[in-house]
Amino acid sequence: MVRALALSAALFAATPLLAKEGHEAVTTFTLDNGMDVVVIEDHRAPVVQHMVWYRAGSADEPVGSSGVAHFLEHLLFKGTDTLAPGEFSATVAANGGNDNAFTSYDYTAYFQRVAADRLELMMRMEADRMRNIRLSEEDIATERDVILEERNQRTENSPRALFGEQMSASQYLNHRYGVPIIGWKHEMETLDMEDALSFYQTHYAPNNAILVVTGDVEPDEVKTLAEQYYGVIPANPDLPERVRSQEPPQSAERRLTFKDARVSQPYVQRSYLAPERDAGAQEKAAALFLLAELLGGSTTSYLNEKLQFEQQKVVYTGAFYRGVSLDDTTFDLLVVPAQGVSLQEAEEAMDQAVADFIAEGVNEEDLDRIKMQLRAAQTYARDNVDGIGNRYGRALTSGLTVEDVQAWPDILQAVTGEEIIAAAREVLQPEASVTGWLMRDDEVTQ
Repeated sequence: MVRALALSAALFAATPLLAKEGHEAVTTFTLDNGMDVVVIEDHRAPVVQHMVWYRAGSADEPVGSSGVAHFLEHLLFKGTDTLAPGEFSATVAANGGNDNAFTSYDYTAYFQRVAADRLELMMRMEADRMRNIRLSEEDIATERDVILEERNQRTENSPRALFGEQMSASQYLNHRYGVPIIGWKHEMETLDMEDALSFYQTHYAPNNAILVVTGDVEPDEVKTLAEQYYGVIPANPDLPERVRSQEPPQSAERRLTFKDARVSQPYVQRSYLAPERDAGAQEKAAALFLLAELLGGSTTSYLNEKLQFEQQKVVYTGAFYRGVSLDDTTFDLLVVPAQGVSLQEAEEAMDQAVADFIAEGVNEEDLDRIKMQLRAAQTYARDNVDGIGNRYGRALTSGLTVEDVQAWPDILQAVTGEEIIAAAREVLQPEASVTGWLMRDDEVTQ
């Protein structure tokens, strides 16, 4: 998918995008150097969240340097021209706030949550490290050890995480979504100063960033500060176009078995290649989102009712769809067999239940209940300043627009049962699937 413009128009003047009652008060503008800015007002508490999102994640890394996006995220907490190593976070804490960062496939984000009158300080420090980090070889060695230990703790010590890596690698033969965000261990071990600075100098520029400010702020105030601190940073004239290798047509069902003596609970997982939410065309993604809710989104979902309560063949079911993604994503099913039920029996029961769901069609009462729950959840979500900033940041770095974010709740409400079944028939195809069994070394496969 070619990345859509993250904002409606590159307007220097602030543009309010509050479309109707029930949406956040959103204002957007773009600085002369190409940096997009989104301001979301919430004046109920004197708090502000300041976030800088880069359109660069692990899927944008050079081949052979997996993990460098996450590595660089760690390194940005080292020194700059004006800040000593560790001084950034210490300053945030000294001002009563908290800060952190995170890396995903399609973005890297840095944030601080502080009192509203500390916004200028946050902008000054964040703008400084956008282009002025100073690293030593000791910094490189120290943080490389940190990310390797993080991988040991979160991945190497977790059969579920190792299994998940193999599932993704099997699903994506050519796309970088098949490479773990934290990186492959053997490539992480070779990351050096040149790798980190190359990624930094290429991607960390205002014309590749989105500033999202939420909370007790006025758009004009944010605009003035953004121009003062971010607006003076030169754009990167050599910013590469965001083009990725795409998956070839998937025409063969794929299967894997992952055995590990540490597995406490074997289970079956199935992933299907699925379309993501696209700018101006979110209807199919909305149908898939509701399909996941109907199939396995709660204890009263179709798979749970059929397999856990009626047949008593499983102790857990789940269905998951990650729609906010720059490129094709996955639709996943998971079942955990009950005591005495084999993985083969659990998989066959899952397949039959999915086939029955498609044949029977959507229960309209269930669909109406889920839509009502979603509407309530979306209303409550407006009370979470952190969540609002994350929702817009993830969307905008993944090719969606502010209008798409605001249209999403109404699009969900308009989806019909027939559209959900049509999406299920289209996406839940064996030739676009990977089925994995996570099991103990001594587990009987049949």
